[in-house]
Amino acid sequence: MKHETLILPDGTQIPYQLEHRSRRTIGLKITDDGLVVHAPRRIFLFELNRVLQEKAQWIITKLEARQQNKQPPMVWTHGADLHYLGNLLTLEIIASSSAKKPQLIQEKLHIHIKTPALEANIHAEFEGIVQRRATQWLKEQALQDFSRRIEVFAAKLGEATPLLALSNAQARWGSCSSRGEIRLNWRLIQAPPHVINYVVCHELAHLKHMNHSAKFWAQVETLYPDYKRAEKELKALSPLLHRI
Repeated sequence: MKHETLILPDGTQIPYQLEHRSRRTIGLKITDDGLVVHAPRRIFLFELNRVLQEKAQWIITKLEARQQNKQPPMVWTHGADLHYLGNLLTLEIIASSSAKKPQLIQEKLHIHIKTPALEANIHAEFEGIVQRRATQWLKEQALQDFSRRIEVFAAKLGEATPLLALSNAQARWGSCSSRGEIRLNWRLIQAPPHVINYVVCHELAHLKHMNHSAKFWAQVETLYPDYKRAEKELKALSPLLHRI
């Protein structure tokens, strides 16, 4: 991606990331990193700038809304809240003689830290250990959970269960390759089950239609009739899910 700047008539500057793709139209997306522009490979810069100027008010409105909804970063300390399948867990930091695996016990995620590290309590290092243990646990749960959902909905679609891998993408919740391999963002494990189901069905529908045509959305609706509500909820949850 190239870093560009949109300069409005009043002097306002809006930085954006520009990516050229094999497409006919200009696509705009607001992410945690700001404005992302997907443009046709063969487009003059003055033409691109004209379109962005026309969309300036929409861009500003969306950027301001994104900023207002931005969540504070996760603090990996004892008693902090952690989202899991739409529920709140509490981080429970426990002194231990060994670094045991995290354990979920009655809505508390127990993170075992060796006693010397806990006593030292050097904040940056301490939080780093807790973060690594907790996120690794979330990724393990995500792989198991997503695998089950993909198997169920693939059978409903009449397809063999595709290969699954986890992604760490900042702007995409899932993808389906031309080889029929699906990648899902591990952060989705924080979302309610019906939202995860929507993303799973969205990517599985690409096994039938590698586009976002009317036929594709009809396929998504066949797999998950209430997909529009879940899609809207996912957009609203996005800032929260990206805290980690």
